[in-house]
Amino acid sequence: MMGEKPVRKPRPTLMDVARKAGVSRATASLVVRKSPLVGAETRASVEAAMAEIGYVYNLGAAGMRAARSRTIGVIIPNLSNPFFGVLLAGIDQVVDGAGLATFIAHSSESAGKQDGFVTRMREHGVDGLIVCPAAGTAPRFIERLTDWGMPVVEALRTVGAGVVDYVGMDQSGGMEGAVARLVDLGHSRIGFVTANLNHSAHDERLAAFRAAMARHGVASAIEIEIDPTHGEAMALARQMAGTQDAPTAWVCHNDVIGLGMHRGFSDCGLVPGRDMSLIGFDNVAETDLVRPGLASVATEPVEIGVLAAQLLLRRIETPEAEVEIRRVPSHFVERGSVGAARG
Repeated sequence: MMGEKPVRKPRPTLMDVARKAGVSRATASLVVRKSPLVGAETRASVEAAMAEIGYVYNLGAAGMRAARSRTIGVIIPNLSNPFFGVLLAGIDQVVDGAGLATFIAHSSESAGKQDGFVTRMREHGVDGLIVCPAAGTAPRFIERLTDWGMPVVEALRTVGAGVVDYVGMDQSGGMEGAVARLVDLGHSRIGFVTANLNHSAHDERLAAFRAAMARHGVASAIEIEIDPTHGEAMALARQMAGTQDAPTAWVCHNDVIGLGMHRGFSDCGLVPGRDMSLIGFDNVAETDLVRPGLASVATEPVEIGVLAAQLLLRRIETPEAEVEIRRVPSHFVERGSVGAARG
């Protein structure tokens, strides 16, 4: 009819693309932004849906919405522990592949230094943060980051209680394997040397040890808390070497403590695996360099770093995505430092 205005079809939206492809809006958004986080099959399905319904990505508007520095910040608590170097390698593997640069800061287990680094990284306009919270970090730390709208992923330790994305380790499997092996070898007096640091990984590891001991009906256990340094661990081993009725086997909070005790026992003329059993935690490369080799629990820091970086890129690109919690399994790696209990 003359005079009628033509009915304009509504412009297809990203939600229309998602429905057509049978994916979430967040996944569709990753595809149109050329994110490396999407698999080839999903990418092809979304691109086919875009073509079919005539969706056009408004690159100019997207650029206005997301002016970025192409940098991320990573804050870790202890660079002297080789575990964190391996974790950083996993993060870099993803971040470098995505064409971003990384600012790395070392908090030295100081919540105050950590706050300062966050402020400076924010001033430099980082697009997001990966944080392994320093010991004693309060929940308000994460709340402040989310109030700022800062994309953030916690790694290894958490104070956010599910408020932000998190990648850690399932410590129970590796601890179960370690304790089970010691029990099989006849050990009934088993000690655990923990670090005097207040953070979630410490609590989880100690709880995993106690649970494994209870499952195997081992009642005789001693728990000792020390500074997590080679020197403190060496001193403890020397003390225990001269202590009657000391545990016949030791599980350590990490390999820094384990390697220190290995040296301390050796300095006293005792051989791990023969005179007592000794197990570390994290399975850093140095555990295979001492003799006898230090048995340890492998916690896969490269995989944790990769997952943390992938989650951060996802969070930067799709701020509205659901919070994701990932835990990487651990497993026991036996070496010469474990052996049968002596009478």
